[in-house]
Amino acid sequence: MSEPKMPKCYKLSSKPSNFCPGCGHSLVLKTLGFAIDEMDIAKKTAFVIDIGCSLLSWDFFDIDTIQSHHGRAGCLAIGLKKAKPETNVIAYMGDGGGYAIGLHHLLHLAERNEPVAVILVNNTLFAMTGGQKAPTTFPGEVTESTPEGKFTEKKPFFGPELLSQVAAKDAFLARGSVSDLPQLSSLIKQAIENQREKNSFSFVEILSYCPVNWKTNAKGSIEFLEKLKKIYPTGIVENEAN
Repeated sequence: MSEPKMPKCYKLSSKPSNFCPGCGHSLVLKTLGFAIDEMDIAKKTAFVIDIGCSLLSWDFFDIDTIQSHHGRAGCLAIGLKKAKPETNVIAYMGDGGGYAIGLHHLLHLAERNEPVAVILVNNTLFAMTGGQKAPTTFPGEVTESTPEGKFTEKKPFFGPELLSQVAAKDAFLARGSVSDLPQLSSLIKQAIENQREKNSFSFVEILSYCPVNWKTNAKGSIEFLEKLKKIYPTGIVENEAN
């Protein structure tokens, strides 16, 4: 049996994955790695990571990588971009870091049309700290802090759609899923290209597995993600500025 193909921009390491079994982060990072390879931009790219499960990707790539404080990856990303405008800057975070403690930063990045690409992994909860409710927890969802289900009459939290209300005309906004890697690869490459070619803000939310905190087996995880895709539709999100 041949070895699985890995991105060239990955670090050669014998260490096992830091992510829980079945976690979708590995799929996101592998897809991102192949995108960087195909665009041949590894030497011109910087990777900024948030606190949370996203921080476990700190040594995946053989590219410049910076760790931020929780919710501050976007701030650090644009600071780096202003200092080195020729660099492709990718900020990587979870739904907790991006939509809770870091939401104000994310909104202003979009409103100012800062030329960075933000990738946000949405598994509907705070995974690293034990599975508590996050902004993206949908009505009725059971988490560690909502054992009887999230009680709310409001709609779920739609991140890209919220950003579309303040983003500039040339911003790129989208939502993908780890269950559709060809589409996800296309969205990630479009986000990076939008930063490079239009010097504009780009954002991709990615629906992802979290079996440990969802308390699901393989079949249940697939079914849970399909439920999420019905709540959070994937594809390019129309920018209200257009």
